[in-house]
Amino acid sequence: MTVIIGIDPHKATHMAVAIDSSEYPIGRLEVRADGSQARRLLAWAVPLGEERMWAIESAGGLGKLLAQQLLTAGEHVVDVPPTLSARVRLLGATKTGKNDGNDALSTAIAGLRHCGLRAVRGDDHSTVLRLLVGRYDDLVSLRTQATCRLHAVLRELVAGGAPLRLSADRAAKLLRSVRPEGLAGLERRKLAADLLNDVCRLDRDLTAIKSRIRDAVDASATTLVELHGVGPIVAGLLLAYVGDPGRFPTAARFASYNGTAPIEASSGPRKRHRLNPRGNRKLNHAIHMIAVTQIRHDTPGRVYYDRKLAEGKTKKEALRALKRRISDAVWRQLQVDLAAR
Repeated sequence: MTVIIGIDPHKATHMAVAIDSSEYPIGRLEVRADGSQARRLLAWAVPLGEERMWAIESAGGLGKLLAQQLLTAGEHVVDVPPTLSARVRLLGATKTGKNDGNDALSTAIAGLRHCGLRAVRGDDHSTVLRLLVGRYDDLVSLRTQATCRLHAVLRELVAGGAPLRLSADRAAKLLRSVRPEGLAGLERRKLAADLLNDVCRLDRDLTAIKSRIRDAVDASATTLVELHGVGPIVAGLLLAYVGDPGRFPTAARFASYNGTAPIEASSGPRKRHRLNPRGNRKLNHAIHMIAVTQIRHDTPGRVYYDRKLAEGKTKKEALRALKRRISDAVWRQLQVDLAAR
């Protein structure tokens, strides 16, 4: 008999409920979220049965650490989306009460009845790239914020303000030419100097993280960099958020996932499609950057874009068509990488 153990994870505690094949609860345990959480859960689960599966709600969120610990211990772990466990709880006549025990029970039932759940995998190279590109995005946002604040201060120190594309060297040159008057002017200059130091530090951090992303992409031996417009940063974004390319058996499935495939909005005899606002927006952004780069240069992508314009498409429509074409090219390269493993 296979035992299904549902986990409702939280920051401070984890609730576990074990059920048999008839959905009957056979055990319940609440453990603190600490260094011994996995050991205590395993010691409790062993007497329940040798064959067991752990169904963890949001195994990529609050339950990520516990899921990885159980996976390291050789356990079979599946990820249950919170919406699925909530649906099971609401549809159950006796399980509508919202508490940790019922949530864990609903998660276990979802793990038992739904065969399409994603099996949790150990951290791999895509996890490393996701950490790196996440840090890169954070640094870009922080630099943009620091630069905007520096712009605001320089506007009150320099007539006409500073240029829109403000580099650290240009800002330092402007600051050296400032001769403020009064206490407020002196304080503004000191504040601008502090903000300039922030920009310089973030520039150094960005250079360092770009180098680490480049090394990680080189270590992956991906063929994505053979596509025009794909550099280390874009390749890192694609590899980080695609994960296992094998989960996309067709180019259409990949396009639907990254949001480059239009959504059908037909009604009756009228057939029409509209822009897809869903999908993984990180992947969509990466494909958008590839498309813009190809349009700016003499590439087959630019020829395709011009042909769509000649057919009467608007610039946005032609760009969306090119993005779908690039999505198919990215999918083919990912399949090449998958076959080479």
